Amino acid sequence: MIPALLLLLFGAVTAGLSFQIRVGTLRAPGPGFFPFYLGLLLILLAGIHLAQSWRWRSDLPDDSADAAPHGSWQRVLLFLVATVLSTGSLTVVGYPLAAFVLMALLLYVLGVRRWAHVVVIAVCAAGASYALFVRWLQIPLPTGRFGL
Repeated sequence: MIPALLLLLFGAVTAGLSFQIRVGTLRAPGPGFFPFYLGLLLILLAGIHLAQSWRWRSDLPDDSADAAPHGSWQRVLLFLVATVLSTGSLTVVGYPLAAFVLMALLLYVLGVRRWAHVVVIAVCAAGASYALFVRWLQIPLPTGRFGL
């Protein structure tokens, strides 16, 4: 139940932080359009998960209700912190650098420990997402103070 509450909070923070940049409309989306609606989607999905966990919690024996793999709370919190920091720093450092750092941190949280793999995957993911949104879809994303 706690992960669902954390994801609900995370969705609210993501949707709220997206208002720091222009959200736009459906016909003219701004750089905050996708983070805002993905935050709303996360709120909806976390609410569904919360409702299901309340319903299923009554069906479980008392000792198995809070069973979780060792270290799962830390991974969830690190994932949320990395995403919130990336979203919050988007307007300062720009989209490509924020996307690279976010992907590198998430890969580390997920267990990829070879830095060469982390760097290659993060560069490819940030580059592909930049090419998709900025070049192909022509969505203006924040460039930050560095002009990236």
